[in-house]
Amino acid sequence: METDNVGRPNIVIGVLAAIACEFIFGLSYMTTKFGMESASSLALLGWRFFVAFIAMSLAILFGIIKIDLRGKPIRPLLMVAIFSPTLYFIGETLGISHTTASESGVFLACIPIASLLASTIFLKKKPTKNQLIGILITLFGVLFTVLSIGMESSLSLLGYLFLLIAVLSNAFYSVLVEKSVSYTSIEITYVMLVVGASVFGLIAFIEALINKNLEGLVCLPFRKPAFGQAILYQGIVCSLIGFFLSNIAISRLGVNKTATFIGVSTVVSILSGILMLGEKFSGLQIFGAGLILIGVYRANIGDR
Repeated sequence: METDNVGRPNIVIGVLAAIACEFIFGLSYMTTKFGMESASSLALLGWRFFVAFIAMSLAILFGIIKIDLRGKPIRPLLMVAIFSPTLYFIGETLGISHTTASESGVFLACIPIASLLASTIFLKKKPTKNQLIGILITLFGVLFTVLSIGMESSLSLLGYLFLLIAVLSNAFYSVLVEKSVSYTSIEITYVMLVVGASVFGLIAFIEALINKNLEGLVCLPFRKPAFGQAILYQGIVCSLIGFFLSNIAISRLGVNKTATFIGVSTVVSILSGILMLGEKFSGLQIFGAGLILIGVYRANIGDR
């Protein structure tokens, strides 16, 4: 639903959820770096969604949160879960592994544009002038930030294809969540985690079998404290809370307005790298981050 059709409390909740979600995802890049120092990306994904699934299942079991899928068709939620997390993370993980950091950054920066196009085509909801201008400014800011580090080319068509799959999957996920009006954000999130844990857990298991390292996979969080901390953050905070906030934002604000906040995660990832990892930064990166924030503001300037 678009913000014109909802009350001010819904808009406020949606905006707070969108900002918090992007803040969480922005910090995830740092924890991914820690986690992949001691394990493969597939092992990290498998453990991440397994932890998220267990945490949310326990919360449901003890009555902390409630879901009720009785009498509701499960197919719409499975479609959501197929696009995200399944196809999105497969595309992102394999795409990043086959391309350079700058190339993957450029591709993933196009997610807001893809979301607007998907919303226009499938939901028949055209973005406002402010939203379009704001997202273009944000896109330019992200590209400026990524390319200021230096553009390297892998010329990997396979890598580009996987990144394209990630971009399109995120757009379709957003559209399907907005259409899933019969389900609560908690129900959507839980099915996403069930599917994510099943798919990526199986993939990680197969990888460990091929490498004859099943014991190593099972013991990873206990032998490698940094990996254990990474999957706790990515599983509970990113996958459980982050997806839940994302679903709330889309259901309250709609795809178009939620897409305007995506650039915030880039700013957070830059700041976390500078403040927590001691990474170097340039004035051009700070300028790009400023453009991102200006774009987010410009896209939402029409709302009180």
